[in-house]
Amino acid sequence: MTPETSRKLWAGALLLAALAFAASPVFAPGFNGFEPSQFPNPQRDPPVQPAGYAFAIWGLIYVWLILGAGFGLLKRADDPDWAEMRKPMVMSLAVGALWLPAAQQSVALATIMIWVMLATALIALTRTGDTDRWWQMSPVAIYAGWLTAAACVSIGLVLAGYELLPETPAALVALTLALVISVTVQYRLHRAPEYGITVIWALVAVIVANARPFNAAVVGLAVIGIAAILAIRGTDTE
Repeated sequence: MTPETSRKLWAGALLLAALAFAASPVFAPGFNGFEPSQFPNPQRDPPVQPAGYAFAIWGLIYVWLILGAGFGLLKRADDPDWAEMRKPMVMSLAVGALWLPAAQQSVALATIMIWVMLATALIALTRTGDTDRWWQMSPVAIYAGWLTAAACVSIGLVLAGYELLPETPAALVALTLALVISVTVQYRLHRAPEYGITVIWALVAVIVANARPFNAAVVGLAVIGIAAILAIRGTDTE
């Protein structure tokens, strides 16, 4: 198989993976997050969870991933600048296509899967090229940004839900982990501001969720995280 043929096949595989990922809610009807009863210590309105409106970003992510992959297949199927990010993105989206059904059955399995999704999405983001940023880099960046928040939320839910920590300390551990990852990634990928903006979207939603009753520790850490990400935008690392 020639390199050109291989690149075209991966371009097609990425579009198929994006379509499968976007179709996954069909196979998990009514899923609105983990059920409280899935945990030994039921998680009802945990402080680590962003306000519900924030999850609407999935619609943008689904559409942008499909449009980006479609553009890549039609216009850049043989472009080496697109080739490096496709393999890890196909892996991430393939796992993601199975995540919702898995989450209905097993919190532990879903947690492992979402961290695999995040790891491969971050690899893909680092491999995005410099051409067609709105079609190539941007959808990967917002996908990776939201996964950073979602994967860390899953850690907070597991810590509190399995009574390893009280809910607020569990949320603080999860937020700290999210901030370490997001600040590191944004510092190293100054050219992908969409990543940090998406993490900020999640952090604002955490603040909203913890406004009533007011959780000063969680809100304070989220505010610090937003400030840290915005501060990085004022640096020049690339």
